Amino acid sequence: MLDDRKLDVLRAIVEDYVQTQEPVGSKALVERHTLGVSPATVRNDMAVLEEEGFITQPHTSAGRIPTDKGYRLFVDKLTSIKPLTGAEKRAIATFLEGAVDLDDVVHRSVRLLAQLTHQVAIVQYPTLGRSTVRHVEVVTLAPRRLLLVLITSAGRVEQRVIELPRELSVEAVGEIRARLNTAVVGHPLSDAASRVTTLPDMFHGDDKAVVSRIVAAFVHAVADDRTDEKVAIGGTANLVRFGDDFEQSVRPLLEALEEQVVLLKLLGEATSPSLVTVRIGHEVPHETLATTSVVAIGYGPGDQALATLGVVGPTRMDYPGSMAAVNAVARYVSQILSDA
Repeated sequence: MLDDRKLDVLRAIVEDYVQTQEPVGSKALVERHTLGVSPATVRNDMAVLEEEGFITQPHTSAGRIPTDKGYRLFVDKLTSIKPLTGAEKRAIATFLEGAVDLDDVVHRSVRLLAQLTHQVAIVQYPTLGRSTVRHVEVVTLAPRRLLLVLITSAGRVEQRVIELPRELSVEAVGEIRARLNTAVVGHPLSDAASRVTTLPDMFHGDDKAVVSRIVAAFVHAVADDRTDEKVAIGGTANLVRFGDDFEQSVRPLLEALEEQVVLLKLLGEATSPSLVTVRIGHEVPHETLATTSVVAIGYGPGDQALATLGVVGPTRMDYPGSMAAVNAVARYVSQILSDA
């Protein structure tokens, strides 16, 4: 177990290396940080940190850089997520509140994350299968044509036009709408289809056949996108922060960004909207991305995570800043979905 002084030295090494991208020496640490000890003491502490595997010396006579183990300890010792400034919070709220629909929310979020963190941002679209039914509307478009609108807790809107064999009265449309909402509102999309299968049996004669068409359209709307899992990506230009290490770091990440399955796997462990997940170096669930880190969190209304968002970048990223940005954007997006 490292004492507080050695933890302070490790923290200083991580912060300096992230900022300068250069190996850090004991003299520079004493000059830049208020450690309260001599360079000789810092050198001794650095020797212990190196022996324990928290830092390493990339070249003879060079300073030290953090290892994956060192970054992990640094992140684990963060007592809280660094708060954003008032200006940053206002900028996030203003940028996201101008969104007009779910697609706009996702694309604004990914651009905002990339700008705040200077990393590659990834936002997963909320999937219908993980959300609940918020409302079902049935509207008469013409004497023998209806519009069915499905609104989910994820803010997604699915519409289906239904051609009818005969005209329905205003009262009949109202009754069908009410029965649909009673059956499915508040229930998961994965259960919604099964909850309306007996709805036609509540009607008689020609009305039963008409209701069967409406139910079929509803089931189609529920099933159409239930397995749709896609992501939006932003900030790929930030990959220049990897420096000249193209083959080892940038090329594998560029290839991963083209594989949706890999991206979903990178974000997959972040299932809570209240807990930021950080995977560092070899902890990342993709062996070719061992020089990168992922910071991610779930988002959705209330305590329900409908999808995930996060950033991926070099292991020398600003972890406190990235964690704060990811957490803040997720909270704002969750609030937008709650208010939708």
